[in-house]
Amino acid sequence: MNSKVLFTSLLLGIVIIGGCSGNNFESNGNASMDHSNMSEEEMMDMEGMEMEGDPEPVELKNSTGENELVLPPLLEPENEKGIVYNITAQKGTTEIFDGVQTATYGYNGSFLGPVIRLTEGDTIKLRTNNALSEATTFHWHGLDVQGAGDGGPHQLLQPGETKEVEFTVNQQASTLWFHPHPEGATAEQVYNGLAGLIYVEDENSKNLALPNEYGVNDFPLVFQDREFSNDKQLDYQAVLNEDGTLGDTLLINGTLNPKLTVRKEKIRLRLLNGSNAREYTFKLNTGDKFQQIGTDGGLLNKPTKLTEIILTTGERAEIVVDFSKYKPSEDIAIINENGAVLLPFKIDEQKSNSVDLPETLNNYAVTEEERNLPVTKKIELFGMGDMVTINGKKFDMNRIDFTQQQGETEIWELYNKPDMMGGMTHPFHIHGTQFKIVSIDGKEPPASLQGWKDTVAIQPKQTIKLAVKFNNKGVYMFHCHILEHEENGMMGQVEVK
Repeated sequence: MNSKVLFTSLLLGIVIIGGCSGNNFESNGNASMDHSNMSEEEMMDMEGMEMEGDPEPVELKNSTGENELVLPPLLEPENEKGIVYNITAQKGTTEIFDGVQTATYGYNGSFLGPVIRLTEGDTIKLRTNNALSEATTFHWHGLDVQGAGDGGPHQLLQPGETKEVEFTVNQQASTLWFHPHPEGATAEQVYNGLAGLIYVEDENSKNLALPNEYGVNDFPLVFQDREFSNDKQLDYQAVLNEDGTLGDTLLINGTLNPKLTVRKEKIRLRLLNGSNAREYTFKLNTGDKFQQIGTDGGLLNKPTKLTEIILTTGERAEIVVDFSKYKPSEDIAIINENGAVLLPFKIDEQKSNSVDLPETLNNYAVTEEERNLPVTKKIELFGMGDMVTINGKKFDMNRIDFTQQQGETEIWELYNKPDMMGGMTHPFHIHGTQFKIVSIDGKEPPASLQGWKDTVAIQPKQTIKLAVKFNNKGVYMFHCHILEHEENGMMGQVEVK
């Protein structure tokens, strides 16, 4: 009894990466959902599991700023007919720590991957190659692509295999990413380094006066926490936590103790939470405001001033920081909610002619028709560790949980069912689409979420309604993006016909 009281008091004082739970079924919009269908025995089992399995909070070390941030290379198309990109998953070694070679995975290199640039309307061929000694997939997170090319667990590439995905880019300017998605191996492969970026541009974004010079005033920032062994290696199995694997060492673009040198101008930062489980709160150490200009899948309607932004695993955001108002001698850094220094900046004396951001960026809207649509799909997330479920079920590759018609918008209602200890936050991701957040607990979402999304954090006891439309046919995954929860069965499938 005393241990339970102590555990509960600890939980009240800390933020813990959470478990996902659910009951996945399709309704006709009139059916009600029972959010309390767990037996007392099951709840007690869950309580006991929490006390044994909750991850301890792992604080991040401060970046010393001794290493200039490494930028991922821009991938160039092949010299052949059409627009063809070659992407190879491979093993390698990387000098993350001075004088030490760490075994890593990467795309077209030893660690992480390049930036693939796409333009709306272009027909693209992605040629994927597996040079690993294990099966993998190439999942295009946030990309509007046919189910057969989405790279879910159905589309395994065995060692030595090559597959091609061809599609026409049919979405707005955005920052997407790609990573593996093999059943039972996603978390470890991502942890070892398989992650890359996709930039989509369109006519609107090209005509806006936004910072867009790569590596000069437009920078990608891939945030990933890792735990290294005593000999500076990544040993995922040794640190694996079924409720989300955390580390005390932050890498940004694979760089240890990074700093970023910027000019005295407005700088665009494309943030990706590429961690297995950690949620990040990003803010400036000065407390100054920055401007958010984009979400997962597109630009906001107008720049939004914020003092902090929270990204769950898999989420992206684009922000602009005005460095023209700072002196080169000033100490400016991105920090987290605990004050840990994530990325210090060095301000160059050189000043650019920085222009004001446009007042209008996009024409995104949740329509009245979408607001008035009935709920036709309900998803209940529940559980922890290896007992996570969606709608009371674990993932079965041979089971289709939902069906939906191509091009038809439906309202999905997500509910994060709490357990006896209160429950945890769950990042929810749908493949092959960008959705709209209609409401959070019946209220309009905050300005920072009023844009195209493919991943959203759901707090315990929270209900979120999404307007979801698929432009392509096929089978797509939906799941908790805590990678360990996904692998423990917190995933379902929707077939678009």
